Amino acid sequence: MKAAVTTRAGSPNTIILLEVPKPKVKEGWVLIRIKAFGLNRAELFTRRGDSPGVDYPRIQGIECVGIMEEDPSNTFQKGDKVMAFMGGMGRFFNGSYAEYTIVPKENVFSFKSNLDWETLGAIPEMFQTVSGSLHQALEIQKGETLLIRGGTSSIGLLACQLAKMNGLTVISTSRNLEREEFLLENGADHVIIDRGHIENNVKKIIPEGVDKVLELVGTITLKDSLKCIRSKGTVCMTGILGNKWVLEHFIPMGDIPSLGKLTVYMGEAENITEEMLQEFIDGVEAGKIKLNIDSIYKLGEVAKAHEYMEKNQAKGKVVVVI
Repeated sequence: MKAAVTTRAGSPNTIILLEVPKPKVKEGWVLIRIKAFGLNRAELFTRRGDSPGVDYPRIQGIECVGIMEEDPSNTFQKGDKVMAFMGGMGRFFNGSYAEYTIVPKENVFSFKSNLDWETLGAIPEMFQTVSGSLHQALEIQKGETLLIRGGTSSIGLLACQLAKMNGLTVISTSRNLEREEFLLENGADHVIIDRGHIENNVKKIIPEGVDKVLELVGTITLKDSLKCIRSKGTVCMTGILGNKWVLEHFIPMGDIPSLGKLTVYMGEAENITEEMLQEFIDGVEAGKIKLNIDSIYKLGEVAKAHEYMEKNQAKGKVVVVI
């Protein structure tokens, strides 16, 4: 089969399209014929060599959609449409940057849909991450205020839509003034242009501070996001768009406001159910949820797609179609 292989840690050009052996299924795993997959920031870090425990060469890719090819347990039927999520995929074993992959069956969900593969390819991690961040980590409630730090990312755009559907007031941020109208059209009630310190901007809109913050930029803005919450408010760090893993000079009894809460979301397949996934797909198919897909690449263009993703210019999900 063909696979886009990360031959060593480094720049995007370390990803090369190669002919490699098609994987053989084993007990407890399933073989999927891949149709599409989305790119994720986590894969950028793995390619650079920043993800611990990863050996090279490695076929990356932490998510995929495709057709069930073989399942020794008969949990799935040959020909089922399926999605696979995380669980070490693309890091500790070969992932989705290929025509076929094998995945532990517990990381796989079947679904029904008439959506095209490029649309379906945008869904797995985007849905799992947004759903888990909003409902499990932040425990959003109708009537609350939510600040989305990194609003033009694919996660930020979808989080805004789902938060509005749940009755929240949303403030979304961008570093680019030209993205303001785009964020408003996506459903944001307010847009703040982010220069790194937005506490004063937020409190001009919500003087007591927001109820919840979805932190997608990461460590470089986390301290400032903590200043934006009300008493007993919550910040959830889910993304690292700022490309910096470590938070330096962090003083918990100082940087976290009194009674404030700081959590993270690092979701796995176990955080969702097949019913939740199908409901979301049905919402996309019915036009209730709009997926913002920025660009589509082919398998031989994964290195180019990584280069584009690294520039932080995408207004939505980057998808690769086989």
